[in-house]
Amino acid sequence: MGAVVRKGLGLMAEPGGAVEVHGAVAVEGAVATGDPDVLVAQIERTREDLARTIDSLAERVSPANNIRLLREKAAAQAARPEVQMGAAAVGAVIVGLTILRIWARHRRNR
Repeated sequence: MGAVVRKGLGLMAEPGGAVEVHGAVAVEGAVATGDPDVLVAQIERTREDLARTIDSLAERVSPANNIRLLREKAAAQAARPEVQMGAAAVGAVIVGLTILRIWARHRRNR
């Protein structure tokens, strides 16, 4: 019976495996039997858990949220002293090379 794999606290079907359901609703491994109120409460808890999971997943894949996180990470990196020193050094090199190129053109055109 290799169709079911234990994952976390529950069971889930292997991809491509056969799964059979026989008239019972399982919630976190417990089967609700007897009292309909208990079954309704379990369904409501499961529905709330599913809604929280979907909200969490939607937040993780939201483009606006991902852009905000990237901006925060970039700002945190830019605030580091070694990054600021490196950026200043690169800027000084670019300015120096630009001045050198302008000076070389000016000298050549004389």
